[in-house]
Order: sequence, then structure tokens, then C-alpha cells
Amino acid sequence: MYKTSIFCVAAVCLVLAARSAAAEQAIPAPTAGDFPLSGTYMQNVPCKGNGKDDAALKVKISAQEIVSNIGVCTILDNKQDGKSYKLHVECKFPAGPMVGDLTFTPQPDNTVKFVDRDKTYNAVLHRCPQ
Repeated sequence: MYKTSIFCVAAVCLVLAARSAAAEQAIPAPTAGDFPLSGTYMQNVPCKGNGKDDAALKVKISAQEIVSNIGVCTILDNKQDGKSYKLHVECKFPAGPMVGDLTFTPQPDNTVKFVDRDKTYNAVLHRCPQ
């Protein structure tokens, strides 16, 4: 129940993030080979990497999309801002499509901090071994 609530909160946050924001000049999304966020992660828990990780917490990121158990988000724009990556995404959820802005900031410990535009939802993504 608790894990489902976290993902429901994330979906609500994406709805809030979909509210209009000042347009930023974006750069094209990089290819998979040069997108530093590409990989598989676990949300808020370390990745075991032994096939026993909780599928409900798994997040896969490529240069084109973000896939989690709540839906698939297509990356429309990607802008690097210092060490962070600001992504403008369109997500397809069971409740319908949503557009939002997300920020991912790689950390020195091989995790990535994630937050929505309104800072109402955040998580730490733990990179899984490849």
C-alpha cells in the first residue's frame, strides 16, 4: 500500500508540474550513448542487482524515455543546467496523458536526486549495476 501511495503522489506531482511554466530554450535530447542518466535505477532504496529488486520501485531511463511502474514518460526536451538535467516530459498514465518538468541531479555517490518542477515530490534514484 505504501509503495502504491508513493507512485500516486508522483502522478499527482506530475499533474501539478504540467501547469504552464516559462518556456526555456532546450537542446535536443542526446543519443543513448552520451546521455549520462541512461540506466536502471531503484527509487529510494539501493539496487540489489541480483534479480530480487522490487519491480514497483524500478525506473529505467534512456535518452528518449523514462519507464516506471506508473507509466512511460517521453522526453520532449532536455536542458543541462550546471550538474542537473531539466527534462520536459509527456507521460502516459492510466488516468491519461500529462506534460511536466523534472530535474535530475547526479550525485557523487552514484545516485541521482529527482524532483518535479514544483518540488512537491522528490526521490533518490540508486543506479543498478549494468
